[in-house]
Formats: sequence, structure tokens, C-alpha cells
Amino acid sequence: MSLGQLSIQNLRCVRQAELDLHPGRNLIIGANGSGKTSLLEAIFLLGRGRSFRTRNSERLITHEESRLVVFGRTLPTEEPAVPTALGIQVTRGQPTIAKIQGEFARTLAALSEAFPVQVIDPGVHKLVEDSAFRRRRWIDWATFHVEHGFVEVWASYTRALKQRNARLRQLQSSGSAAAHQLAPWDAQLAQWGEQLARSRRKTLDDLQPHWHQTVVGLADLDLELIYFQGWARDVTLLEALEHSRERDLARGSTHAGPHRGDIWLKLAGKLARDTLSRGQQKLVAVSMILAQLQLLAKILPEPPTLLLDDPAAELDPQRLIRFIDQVAPLHCQLVLTSVAAGRQPFGHADRTFHVEHGRVVEA
Repeated sequence: MSLGQLSIQNLRCVRQAELDLHPGRNLIIGANGSGKTSLLEAIFLLGRGRSFRTRNSERLITHEESRLVVFGRTLPTEEPAVPTALGIQVTRGQPTIAKIQGEFARTLAALSEAFPVQVIDPGVHKLVEDSAFRRRRWIDWATFHVEHGFVEVWASYTRALKQRNARLRQLQSSGSAAAHQLAPWDAQLAQWGEQLARSRRKTLDDLQPHWHQTVVGLADLDLELIYFQGWARDVTLLEALEHSRERDLARGSTHAGPHRGDIWLKLAGKLARDTLSRGQQKLVAVSMILAQLQLLAKILPEPPTLLLDDPAAELDPQRLIRFIDQVAPLHCQLVLTSVAAGRQPFGHADRTFHVEHGRVVEA
């Protein structure tokens, strides 16, 4: 689904901006530090409830301002679909507020269903290099769209995990004798955790054909993409929780479960982050995102919007051509940045915007 209208107030250096985006190729031009990437952050914020550059949303608020507001309206291309109004507000010291069609969203995850958006930026290699948290977030975003009801399963598991961890901290002073009191929390957590893990595994299975084609085509590498569910495969989650009760009591937190899951990327049996160069990690991470988009393009009524932060600067000419060949068949809305109007790897833009010192004008 494409984004049409975009309105921004007080996001980094962009104090005020109004953009009417095209459902095809949108190019944002400006010098380094002009605010190009901030516009991409605003769009990403509407579809994810967060930035792709920081986990602390308050850092997005313009200096000396108390809040930021981003509003958008989708631009459906098929009848009888109607535009969806999206709004998000980040206020210092307060929870982030999101609205969909004028109604408060129960969770920020609901934004992902209303406006699917993905990004490829200079920090994309962190998807391979960093902790499992990023890879769990990667698989969960796809699973939100592949598995009906996954948002509710994910929210229920997260809530049950918080309750069990709170109970662990309450019982810590009682020692191992209190371990049996965790049984009711174990049962609830195991129920939702098993469902969550099954959904993630199914999504990864569905991704595999797209993944192999993309990573070989773009990176010339044949890596395995393996799901680790967060506990041993030869036991149930309930059994794993029962076995780890004393250790959990000592630590005050839950060890086993999908919150500790990961996506292992292996080359010749070794983890990719231990063997690949930074450049190779970037290509592998881009392949992960493209495989995800290729899968969703077959499932969703309209493909997700893709944000690209100066791709011509991040890929060598040969890889850039391969990258374009992978993206073009998606027929998705593109919003890409560049420091120069002449760098348009996807051909002439349908709409061009110039950014200077946070001010945006359409060319």
C-alpha cells in the first residue's frame, strides 16, 4: 500500500513539511545533513511506530520542542479500498500515541498492518552483525502479514512473559522452594510461546525460496537461514520452562522462550557475522529484506512501500544493477534519497523533492 499525503511537525531538523507522494518512484534530493533521512524516518514512523535509526523515539523530537507529530494518508490503488488515515505523536516523558482512521491504536504493531513499510539504509548490516533482537523484529514484521492473528499472539506472549518475570522477582527471596509456584505462569507462557514459534517457523519456511534466489543473485553467497526457536527442539516449551525454574529464580528473568529466539545465518556451518566482511554483511542483510518483500508481494493485495537511503552510494555499480533487478519486479512505491539529482538508479523519478536545512519543496 502506498503513502499519499505526509505531514510532519518537529521531527529532527524538519519543523514543518507537507508532501504529496507518488505511488511510484519518489526522489528526495539534498546535501548531507539537510533532512533527507528524517523524511524517511517520518514515513517509517507511520508504519512501525518507531524510527529505524534509534529505539528512543524522543530523540526524534526537534531540539527545544516538546513533541513531534506525523500524519499520513494511504493511497490505495485498487477499488473498493479507501485511504487510511494514520497519525503518530511522540511527547517527551509520555507514551507514544498512534491513531488509525481517527481511533487510538491498541498497540503500535497495528500500524504495521495498516501501512506496511520497509527500509534499506546504511546501517542495514546490523541485521546480520548485531544481536538477535533485530532479526526477531525482522521475522516478526513479515509474520504479522503472513499469519492471521499473529499480532494478538505476539501481544499475549509478551504480556505473559512480563507477568512471569514479575512473579520471578517476587519469589526470588524464597529460593528454590518457591519454584513450584510458577506452574500457572509456565502454562500460560508455553501456550502462547509455542504458537508464536510455530508462526515464525512457517514464515521462515515460506521465505526460503525467495531467500536462496536473492542472496545468490545479489551477494554470490549460498547461506543457510535457520530458525532457532529459543529453547531445545527436543522438548516442549513447558518442559523447558520447568527445567529452568531454579535458574530463572536466581536470575529473576525467563531464560527459555521465543523472546530468546534468533535467525541464524550460516556459511559452511559458521555464523555469517563471524566470517563475512562488512560489505558482505550489508549484501546479505539487503537480501534478507528483499526476500521478505518478494514473499509479501505475493500475499498482500498491494506491495509494501520501500524506503532507500541513497542506495547508489552504498552499492558498487555491478551490485547496484543486481539490486535494481531484484527490486523492479516488486512494483512497489519507492521513496529514495540522493545527494544529487543525477543519481537516479531506478530511472526518472515520478516525483522529486528538494530538502535544504529541513525545508522541503517539490521540484
